[in-house]
Amino acid sequence: MKQITATYIIVGAGLSGLTTAYALHQQGETDIIILEARDRIGGRILTKDGIDFGATWFQNHHEHVTTILDHLHIKKFHQYSEGKSVLVYNSMAPAHYFENDPSYPAAYRIAGGSLAMIQALATIHQERIYTNTKVSHIEEIENQIVLTTNQGEFKAAKVIVTVPPRIASQITFTPKLSNSLMKSMENTHTWMSNAMKVGLTFKKPFWKAKQMSGTLIGQIGCVTELYDHCCAKEETFALMGFVNEALRDVSPEERKSRILEHLQKYLGNEVLEYLTYEEKDWSQDVFTNTDAVKSIYMSPRYGNPAFQETYLNNKLLFSGAETSPIHGGYMDGAIYSGFNAAKKFIAQD
Repeated sequence: MKQITATYIIVGAGLSGLTTAYALHQQGETDIIILEARDRIGGRILTKDGIDFGATWFQNHHEHVTTILDHLHIKKFHQYSEGKSVLVYNSMAPAHYFENDPSYPAAYRIAGGSLAMIQALATIHQERIYTNTKVSHIEEIENQIVLTTNQGEFKAAKVIVTVPPRIASQITFTPKLSNSLMKSMENTHTWMSNAMKVGLTFKKPFWKAKQMSGTLIGQIGCVTELYDHCCAKEETFALMGFVNEALRDVSPEERKSRILEHLQKYLGNEVLEYLTYEEKDWSQDVFTNTDAVKSIYMSPRYGNPAFQETYLNNKLLFSGAETSPIHGGYMDGAIYSGFNAAKKFIAQD
């Protein structure tokens, strides 16, 4: 088994991990390795066929997203919302149509999909990212941290763990972390862990031709939220949204049938002329979810102060969207935590 050494090792090649590497690189730190358990980078950012099945939107107050997009020369664009939107509040009543309030804070999407930001961040360290590499043990030995993985041992002077705290709690730490910290990790809800998304692509945006926004909000029914998901250049046309979690208990075939029937009812027969149909159930993603997942219908609390401390004699930091005291659970929180982690370790040198 191989043994590789670096000054910094980052566990997780999601937005926070890659931002940490980017921030360290900006400060002249280049001896960095990133370990990723998945077979891809991005974590809970996942763009397929132009559809964002993970993190998607941000708003004006998410300044860290805007800043990093500017640094990476990636454009943002408004979430399309013109025309009639649909509110489904009673299965026995006809659809209720409403117009979006133009004064409401605008939501933005990332040109090229959220993955464009991930790919740009990863460019600097592409050859230093090890995918399919799951960390099982993190141990302090003298003046180093040794990480045991399914691909061998890695050694570092400093380690930043950026995977969700609940997933990180499955790693064995030596010496043991305090019971209070482990409890905080286990009790921190993982953003997206209970979400199920659906995405459909079409030859043309039929809803726009009907003066509809593509937005459907369902207080009941198969789809709780649906939005226009056409690309920034208007070259690909799609709808994307969230599936009612109750449909997790039926077969994929039955779920698809019900979703299409539901959307057909409220958007029209053109829904059945889709080019591609795909779902992503994050609760079935072992690198996002644990057996302890529970649906959260109120905003979970993120940014536990325990995650702002260093551990193993100042050699270990925790970072990620759930650890951020600013906009926890959002892309903005992930980016903030990435810059913050790099700043803390740089300040030690």
